Amino acid sequence: MTYLVGKDLPQTPAGQRFRALLNKPGIMQIPGAHNGQAALQAKDNGFQALYLSGAAMSASMGLPDLGIITIEDACFFIRQIARASGLPLLVDGDTGYGEVLNVMHMVRAFEDAGAAAVHIEDQILPKKCGHLNNKKLATPQEMAQKVAAAAKARRDMVIIARTDAASSEGLDGAVARARLYYEAGADAIFPEALISEEMFREFVRRMPDVPLLANMTEFGRSPYFTASQFEDMGYRMVIWPVSSLRAANKAQEDLYKTIARTGGTQEMLPRMQTREELYKTIRYYDYESLDAGIVATVLPHIGQADRNAA
Repeated sequence: MTYLVGKDLPQTPAGQRFRALLNKPGIMQIPGAHNGQAALQAKDNGFQALYLSGAAMSASMGLPDLGIITIEDACFFIRQIARASGLPLLVDGDTGYGEVLNVMHMVRAFEDAGAAAVHIEDQILPKKCGHLNNKKLATPQEMAQKVAAAAKARRDMVIIARTDAASSEGLDGAVARARLYYEAGADAIFPEALISEEMFREFVRRMPDVPLLANMTEFGRSPYFTASQFEDMGYRMVIWPVSSLRAANKAQEDLYKTIARTGGTQEMLPRMQTREELYKTIRYYDYESLDAGIVATVLPHIGQADRNAA
């Protein structure tokens, strides 16, 4: 299958496919994919939806996750991941790239690029990773307006509202905000940087009928839990936002250290994706067969007059 053949592409809008997965029994496992090849590797391992992290996009561009990248920067990543995998993609929308009209523009641009869902957070610029300190928050009413604007702008996109209030306003403040955002039109809630199993469980107890997303980022404030553990707590979605980028970056660092130390790559060969593995992942032979098939079947038509002239 390649994205070049229309009949091979999903016919149902991405937002509807994401919503259908969310409505299935069990927890949606949504790994981060920072580029098209990562998306294909996740798909080949059975995942049905993907996540695109703002931190991963920024880091891929050599930038910190401080709200520096633009909507068009994000759309470049969205297009390649959605095109390569065909899977419904949840995208980190940061603070919405501005105020109400900017949020609406972001939703339209992301959906046009192929995104299935977006989450928006209640920080103000310059925003920070949700697991860092000294985050500054918008008022609950300002954030609710953004959520309502996003819901008004979407066609099929799933809108998830993230609150970073737990660290500064406690669980009571975070839940109060989450309820307001849900009433404003969010389809699900993402409580960020909860620091204990009890906090995760208590959030579910206080919002039992609302789909909740858990963030299983490494090296953050949240303890490590598996997807099945989050499901047992009552969560409907779990993301591993930057894991693919971290693993790839560490491998690249080791590669460059090896070249600098030895003057070659021989030591790294056992840890490299082979040419055959690469071609299999990117469907090289499918594209080659498609090209050959089209060339073989598109022939010039020679009429009787042409035959007589010949």
